[in-house]
Amino acid sequence: MKLRYHQVDAFTDELFHGNPAGVCPLAEWLPAATMQKIAMENNQAETAFYVRGPVRHHIRWFTPAVEVDLCGHATLAASHVIYTIDGAPGPVIEFDSRSGVLSVRRDGDLLTLDFPADPPLLVAPPRDLIEALGAAPREAYKGKADYLLVYASHGDIERMRPDFGLLARTPARGVIVTAPGDAVDFVSRFFAPQVGINEDPVTGSAHTTLTPFWAARLGKKEMEARQLSRRGGKLHCRLAGARVLISGQARAYLQGTIEIPD
Repeated sequence: MKLRYHQVDAFTDELFHGNPAGVCPLAEWLPAATMQKIAMENNQAETAFYVRGPVRHHIRWFTPAVEVDLCGHATLAASHVIYTIDGAPGPVIEFDSRSGVLSVRRDGDLLTLDFPADPPLLVAPPRDLIEALGAAPREAYKGKADYLLVYASHGDIERMRPDFGLLARTPARGVIVTAPGDAVDFVSRFFAPQVGINEDPVTGSAHTTLTPFWAARLGKKEMEARQLSRRGGKLHCRLAGARVLISGQARAYLQGTIEIPD
């Protein structure tokens, strides 16, 4: 069996930056175990698999270790393929997913994800989590999937060097660390050794929690954000009621063929 395969850098306007995602279009779903093996072989933070439909497409996301409920950068990457390679008509495409209906709007080469907001609640973080990060936060919160730890400055986030072995014990999908930005509204990093990703370069889904948090903190609905990974990424975020609109660009890196036994 031969399958199309694309790799796209998401949340960047420059190749070799942002977050690379695998994208695998399918005529019909493969067994979950096969998609997991493909994602493991691709060894990207996420591989998105989609099946096109007459009205709404269907999308699933796999890290090298597990299937996840939501992934922003791989949805952006898949949408880039659907628009630029598949030639989707119209400015909006929709996906059915494990997180409900998601839509992506195109405006030139800017793509905007429309995702459900995940506002966090104040919590006491596990002791192992603070030890793993090596720095106590000013505040700690938790959304549906991730911890959100708030620090004083851009530099605090940039200098952080987690103990990933210890961090993997955290009972959550991942850990977001964030602070006010020096040149943008806020900055962040995202660690998820629990699902096979020590540090994700740019994490759209984390901004479903970051956006409502910083909107309330800063008193504004629209914000510019940067994720301070080594590759770096930039996002425009807007809180729209119970939804978060996350905008960014994407650049195609490669396209090819996956060959697997029938």
